[in-house]
Amino acid sequence: MIQVARKGLAGAAALAVCLLGAACSSSSTTTTTSSPTASATSSSPSSVSVSVSVGQFNKTFAAMALLKPLTAAGHGKVAVLLPDTVSSARYVQFDAPYLTQALTAAGLSSSDFTVQNAQGSDATQYSQAQTAITSGASVLIFDQLDPGVGVQVENYAKAHGVAVIDYDRLTLGGSRGYYVSFNNVLVGQKIGQGFVACATAWHVAKPNVVVMYGAPTDNNATLFAQGYNGVLNPHFSDGSYVKVANTAGSWDAATSLSEFEQAFTAHKTINSALVPNDANAAPIIHYLQTQGIKAKTFPTTGQDATTIGLQNILAGYQCGSVYKPIYLEAQAAVAVAMYLRAGKTPPISLVNATTQDTKANVAVPSVYLTPTWVTTANMEQTVIADQFVKVAQLCVGQYATLCKTYGISL
Repeated sequence: MIQVARKGLAGAAALAVCLLGAACSSSSTTTTTSSPTASATSSSPSSVSVSVSVGQFNKTFAAMALLKPLTAAGHGKVAVLLPDTVSSARYVQFDAPYLTQALTAAGLSSSDFTVQNAQGSDATQYSQAQTAITSGASVLIFDQLDPGVGVQVENYAKAHGVAVIDYDRLTLGGSRGYYVSFNNVLVGQKIGQGFVACATAWHVAKPNVVVMYGAPTDNNATLFAQGYNGVLNPHFSDGSYVKVANTAGSWDAATSLSEFEQAFTAHKTINSALVPNDANAAPIIHYLQTQGIKAKTFPTTGQDATTIGLQNILAGYQCGSVYKPIYLEAQAAVAVAMYLRAGKTPPISLVNATTQDTKANVAVPSVYLTPTWVTTANMEQTVIADQFVKVAQLCVGQYATLCKTYGISL
């Protein structure tokens, strides 16, 4: 692996000016270009001109090749730090391989980047960050395990002149330069809208709802809730729905089930549940089945488009799930990283939003990707077409017939 020397005070000051300038150039409006364009006049960062937009990212990863002039002009390694394998299986199945593919397609060799997972340990994630920076990382793509270690890592990186991109989760109180994620308020809105549409389609005359949440320490959970509460609150206010209970919130499925069981036992009128992801919904749905609840009578929701979530949708126990094409998020993060690595400000065609860090009281330049609500009506055209879930794993046992019913080819 190539060891890259740390820049002196002048280099660190230049990076700080670059990051400050980036914060001033962000926009809340997405801008796309009509066709991929990139040009480079030399390997000097100041003379490299590359234009990449959010709208150019797709399953082919072709837009990554446009970044090669930036890659050639850049310095240092890129370190990807992922949090765990428990809160979501996506980090192993999709994020790590997609980020690796994007970094490679952008022109980095395997010796110029690392992709690591902290396996749920704060100490491990902090140590991984320190090691990456010592080994020459100039940019971190960072998905914090929790805000505590997140702030520690970002402060350490800042002290060593290393740029940080918050990936998927915003570190409240952190010092990162950029944030890349799906529009998480929109994710919540799609969950809420999906619930409303489902309650109507399943003829639930007066939904008596238990509203559930993700972990209160996760800023994404707060944004999801902002989205779905914004959809449901008008129904609670006009009396068409009844909010029977709230839960404290957790991303641990066993804890979420316990919270639901307590509410369901205490309030026999509950006939629906707003659940923020598939992993939390799955044991709740199994519990409802043991209680004799019939299909298409008790709306629940989800997120992440997992195999079990999609099977519960096919079976009529879950209304839908938010699908977030992670290959888009991976490419967006790598694109921002290549600009920062080359000492350049990402364009507004890429950085299309800002996100408020409510703890640090700063607006963070952000890249927002658009999620999709998946039901039986579009499952074939979205998650199946993208090979996010394999048909051979989805359409097994009792679900094989259901797949045929909804036009999913075996």
